[in-house]
Amino acid sequence: MPEKARTTRLVIVESPSKAKTIAGYLGPDYFVEASFGHVRDLPKNAADVPAKYKGESWARLGVDVDNGFHALYVVSQDRKAQIAKLTKLAKEVDEILLATDEDREGEAIAWHLVETIKPKVPIKRMVFHEITKAAIQAAVANPREIDKDLVDAQEARRILDRLYGYEVSPVLWKKVMPRLSAGRVQSVATRIVVERERQRMAFRTAEYWDINALLSVQGRTEGTKSFSATLIALDGDRIATGRDFEPTTGQVKPGAGVVHLDGDGARGLAARLEDRPFTVTRVEEKPYRRKPYAPFITSTLQQEAARKMRFSSSQTMRTAQRLYENGYITYMRTDSVNLSETAISAARRQIAELYGANNVPPQPRRYTGKVKNAQEAHEAIRPAGDNFRTPGEVANELSTDEFKLYELIWRRTVASQMTDAVGNSVSVRIRAISTAGEEVDFGASGKTITDPGFLRAYVESSDDENAEAEDAERRLPNLVKDQPLTAEELNAIGHHTSPPARYTEASLVKALEELGIGRPSTYESIMRTIQDRGYVDKRGQALIPSFIAFAVIGLLEGHYPRLVDYNFTAAMETQLDDIAGGDHAALDFLTSFYFGSDLGADDSIAKAGGLKKMVTENLSDIDARAVNSIPLFTDDAGRNVVVRVGRYGPYLQRALPDATEEAPEDRVSIPEGVAPDELTVEKVNELYLGGGGERSLGDDPATGESVTLKSGRFGPYVQSGEKKSSLFKSQTPDTLTLEQALRLLELPRTVGKDPEGAEIVAANGRYGPYVKRGDDFRSLESEDKLFTVTLDEALALLAAPKTRQRRAAAPPLREMGNDPATDKPMVIKEGRFGPYVTDGEFNASLRRGQTPEELTVQQASEMLAEKRAKGPAPKKKAAAKKAPAKKAAAASSDATPAKKAAAKKAPAKKAAAKKATPAKRATNSSPAAKKTAPARATANAE
Repeated sequence: MPEKARTTRLVIVESPSKAKTIAGYLGPDYFVEASFGHVRDLPKNAADVPAKYKGESWARLGVDVDNGFHALYVVSQDRKAQIAKLTKLAKEVDEILLATDEDREGEAIAWHLVETIKPKVPIKRMVFHEITKAAIQAAVANPREIDKDLVDAQEARRILDRLYGYEVSPVLWKKVMPRLSAGRVQSVATRIVVERERQRMAFRTAEYWDINALLSVQGRTEGTKSFSATLIALDGDRIATGRDFEPTTGQVKPGAGVVHLDGDGARGLAARLEDRPFTVTRVEEKPYRRKPYAPFITSTLQQEAARKMRFSSSQTMRTAQRLYENGYITYMRTDSVNLSETAISAARRQIAELYGANNVPPQPRRYTGKVKNAQEAHEAIRPAGDNFRTPGEVANELSTDEFKLYELIWRRTVASQMTDAVGNSVSVRIRAISTAGEEVDFGASGKTITDPGFLRAYVESSDDENAEAEDAERRLPNLVKDQPLTAEELNAIGHHTSPPARYTEASLVKALEELGIGRPSTYESIMRTIQDRGYVDKRGQALIPSFIAFAVIGLLEGHYPRLVDYNFTAAMETQLDDIAGGDHAALDFLTSFYFGSDLGADDSIAKAGGLKKMVTENLSDIDARAVNSIPLFTDDAGRNVVVRVGRYGPYLQRALPDATEEAPEDRVSIPEGVAPDELTVEKVNELYLGGGGERSLGDDPATGESVTLKSGRFGPYVQSGEKKSSLFKSQTPDTLTLEQALRLLELPRTVGKDPEGAEIVAANGRYGPYVKRGDDFRSLESEDKLFTVTLDEALALLAAPKTRQRRAAAPPLREMGNDPATDKPMVIKEGRFGPYVTDGEFNASLRRGQTPEELTVQQASEMLAEKRAKGPAPKKKAAAKKAPAKKAAAASSDATPAKKAAAKKAPAKKAAAKKATPAKRATNSSPAAKKTAPARATANAE
């Protein structure tokens, strides 16, 4: 234990890896410990509420809204042991330095630590932007007090999110389905994705044509002789391009004043230009100059990592976190593009060394951020230290993902201080007169780069995969006005307009940033939340909203539009920024939002009486059926086609506006994986034909009842009267005949009775055809045997012993290499509940959003480490025999059997709590939360 003869300090950071790095920079008088992130929070469910508060009306919220929005904080079960350790250490040192992250969340964690540990010794806030020896020593020498304004802003954010989630989510449970959630930012992010899908659903493609000419220079010329030009005008009128069409109709926009060529028109024009002379009518040359990009902030880092390396937001931030904690980069949650003078000097020195002094501009570059109220940190994301290490110098120290991300950050930082890229651009206009006397204009453009400047180090990618790279050159011959040209080829080219691209995680983060919604510390969690809640799925990089998301957003837009209004959500972010800056009171802000006072910026919610009144008084106005209906179109038969969001999944419904019992609604399930914008007229017809729908096959000659092909939750089936039978795997709905359907309806078939009188039946099941007697089953070799198997054959099968053929082990999905922690080989396998990583002893399921291809060695190692720390799963004990009543009575004492059992279990629970890793403990639910659906739903409300 520390000696009192010298000054000892306890440094508290958030993660063990950061503690290990920082401890190496401090002397023996410093004890560096981790809090393992957040130490306390609002109660997740009723089980978390302390006994003395359980009777309070506000305990459900965890916030006493009638008494200054006082928050009830509880220490997480998985943090109690660590808090006890920190409390004990706090009594044995002379000073405490709180070294949590330098943002609002880190400031709040520092405050929560003080409130929880309640130390008697002096407390200081230690802040730094990078984990290097110089930065840590400077932070120790220059501590500050906890910034209460930042704490207030983070606390207001947390309370606001709790009020929003716990008041709005129950509306979704009642009107859409249980266990859904609403959130201040997650709902807005979901709305952005849904709106894009609506645009894609409403989109109507258009076809347009132009002509591509391969032109060559006549006579002698140096360099390039041939180049391509595109038709741009006919008789002075511009040729239509994609931007000239209405996206919802596919028609040319009114007043566009363009010539819309179809295929025949383009081919005819090309034919009329054959062997005609072409002449240059205009040549315009301009200097080309491109300035470097600003250094990375959180959002731009996520965007570029997604474009260049296909990293998800979570993957980018996890990798950046490791680089930061191990001293390779500066803090990765920032919206500032500033670089310190030290960093600028380091970048300029490195540019001169690696690219030459001519690539260093005379004056350092300063950047101004475009993010409103950027204030989360002091610097952009850059390599750590006063002298940047090149990617080659750290290659052997980093994992593959870490190296890729470090190189990206290094290149962007260095490039930001380099000279402009300069060159020349040229635009050429060319004319030909067709055999019909038409004036036809073509255009071509070129670009040459005379000095790449910063492009030597870094070229930014584009969300448009077809976009030309900025360092690409297009060289044209040296052309002058009136120069004659020859057309070597004239090709009519057809094009189709495309719907707006779906959002990716990167482009959605960009959209949120442009709207002023969310902050660097929240982008990653927003992306994760909307996917974990089932509102958005990923297909490759694209984000696709679910039909449930359509229902939820439709309800919020229709009945609580302000809650998903982009400007309102951004205004709340601004007010939180004002609280952080000390310019606004948190209590006024929360009162305005919840009770509708006139102190806030939002008058509409104030007039509605605040959130509480708004979501309770208008509940009866919400038509659940309308909310869960997504209109698609009216088909050729005049039937309205609608998607219904049902308890067991989405389904299609089509019916005439005046549908009756004689003309009922026609339903078919929507297969999993069908995106909303894919439900075109053709796809819907395909689903009804291929999926069964309500197609009549004819009448049963024996009964006179109609035989109908339908589509159910578990696939297509036929029905006649009360009898139903699923189709065989070898049968397809579109080719099924009445004869085949009648044969299916014979099943299950009674084969006969055994000597004891037990009935033997042949039937078709989930795993194929079989015969059964009571609970005894045997498989049949084919579906045809269902109709031909005899009683003797069935008895022989049932008399034979059951055989279970072991399937050959499937090959692993991916071999990961050896675990850095244990040196055991790691592989990813496909399991019953999805892919998992294993080292042969411990298994860890991949989390939602993780794919076998994207999982890194470091992530796999960490997941297995969590499982290893938890220990092997306990073996199930055999059920205890019930003691005789007399013995039970004789064993009575002050403690009941239940109490004795609880007493025996208590040490085991404590041991398990000690073994569980922080990451694992953080995900554990309380026993109460597992007992009832309402408790789970409450925990899911945010």
